[in-house]
Parts: sequence; C-alpha cells; structure tokens
Amino acid sequence: MTTAAAPRAAGRRFIASLGTGAPVYVLLILLLAGLAVSDPNFYEPDRFLAFVKRAAPLVILAAGQYLVIVCGEFDLSVGAIVTAGVVAAAEFYSSHPGAPWLLVTGGLLLAGAVVGLVNGLITTALRVPSFITTLGMMLILEGAVFFGTGGSPHGSLPQSFREFGRGTAGGWLPWAVLACLAAGAGAVWLMRSDFGHTLIASGDSERAAALAGVRVARVRTLAFVLSGAAAALAGILVAGFSGVSAQAGRGYEFEAITAVVLGGVVLGGGRGSVVAAMAGAFSLQALFALLNLNGVSGALESTVQGFVVITAVGLGAAGSSPLTRLRRRRSHPLKGGSS
Repeated sequence: MTTAAAPRAAGRRFIASLGTGAPVYVLLILLLAGLAVSDPNFYEPDRFLAFVKRAAPLVILAAGQYLVIVCGEFDLSVGAIVTAGVVAAAEFYSSHPGAPWLLVTGGLLLAGAVVGLVNGLITTALRVPSFITTLGMMLILEGAVFFGTGGSPHGSLPQSFREFGRGTAGGWLPWAVLACLAAGAGAVWLMRSDFGHTLIASGDSERAAALAGVRVARVRTLAFVLSGAAAALAGILVAGFSGVSAQAGRGYEFEAITAVVLGGVVLGGGRGSVVAAMAGAFSLQALFALLNLNGVSGALESTVQGFVVITAVGLGAAGSSPLTRLRRRRSHPLKGGSS
C-alpha cells in the first residue's frame, strides 16, 4: 500500500466503524458549531454543563428506547412513566415528608422496572403488538395520574430528593451529567455483552435467533424492564429541575423514538448503535436550543420532530433497499464467494 493510500484506507475503516450512526455524529458536530456561532458564550463551562443537564433525561430515555427498538419492539409508555414517577414521589412525600430520598429513588426505579416487566410479558407471552401494549400502558398511567390528582398534583419534593436532578457533585459537575455518563457506559457495556448480541439477533430475525438457542421472549422482556427503569431514572432527573407537574413527561416518548431513529437505528430491529442513539438525543436537544436561540417558536418542536422522523426513516429505508444492497455487493465483492 502506498503512503498516500494508507490515510485513505484508515479513513474508510474509521467511517465504517461508525456504522449507521455516522450521519448523526456529523449532524451533532454541525449543530454544536451552530450553537457556538449563535451564542459565543455557549461553551462556557456553566452554560455547556447546563445544556448537558437538560439533555440528560432524553439521553437516558433514548438509551432505554434503543434496547427495545433494536430487538424489534416499541415502548410508548416511557413518557407516562416519567410523569407517574414525578407525581407519585410528590404524593408520597406529602404523606411521609421525612422519607429518605434514597429509599424513594429506589422505589421509583423498581416501579419503572415493574411497568416494563408488565409491558414485556404482555408483548411476548400474550403476543400483543408492543405498539398497542405500551400505548395502552401510557393511557393507563396517564389516566391514573389524572384520576389521583384531578389534573393538579399536590405535595412538593424535598431538596434532598431534588438534589439529584438539580444539584452538583463537587460544586461544579451536575449529578444529572454523571447519571447520563453512567447510563451511557452501562448501555455500551450491555450491548457488548452476550445479552447485547442476542438482543440484536432477536431483532434481526426472531426465527433464526430462536433456532440458534436464543430465548427471544426473555431477551425482549428484559429490554422492556431496562427501558422502564431508564424512564424512572429520567423521571427522577426531571423532578429535580422541573418540579411537580401532571405533564412532566408528556412528549418524551416521541422525542426518545425520534432520537433513536435520528441515530440511524433501524425500526424493526437488528441494526444500530446505542451510542448513536444517545448522540441522536443530544442532536435533538441541540436542534431545539439552536431554534430557540434564533427566535423560532417552541411550538414548532413537534413539527421539527415529525420532519426529522420522516426524513431519517426515509433515508434509512433507501439505504437498505434491495438496489442499494446490490450496489454495495458489486462495489465490495466477497472474497472466495463466501458470506
């Protein structure tokens, strides 16, 4: 290999290593550059960490949503889990004001995991499509919150509980940022483990995975459990810096799906990177911040999300079409005729 060809080959290998997430990394860089141009003070430590803190709940939700989508399912209940967690914590503290925050936090995480378990069992054991299952769970939780509070939650959250969402470690690093990093590291480790490989395999081909010995139902149920726990964690962060509201998590389910799709994860499962899904969440948050800085109404956020979803899914479908796959095979012929 010539000296000139070596850098090109290294560049191709690097781009190939990014997989389907390469476009979202480029988009994130462009959006962050746009924020720097629109607001020269954006990268001051306090300002930038505040941005990451605001994005942390969505990043955590995207990591959990990725686990469900990559195995071929959907979870529309995560936004309702966020809302229910915030309201339940406020109602609990109104009756038990001296309850340790760690106990309440653990209870919320457990409750989120139980909701995910119910979603998973209904989807896998009763064979109800996950879209319908989680849509029903979303309506159940939203209805329960409205019935229990009359649309106006009572009680307040003590500073000890809110510290995790709004406070800092060491006086400068928000706990929300640490939670985001921990969730991201855990998701990456999980996807590199045997569980991650079986999760992707079950999304790529349920029948082939089952024939290979994968317990598809168990794997998918665990994905729902982790998604529910991630939603509960996001709810704890939201409660910290947003306070108590019966609409605390409204719309988060669609933002999480948008982030995952923006990260190049294929709807239907079998392909995608959890890091790219989290980058999609950061990109979405950066896009909203950029629009806000340029005076675009926040009411257009849903319109932007819809455009992003349609565009990302359309480009993904074009990239996986039979004609495109045939062109790739011709440009990269298999050696020796083996697969």
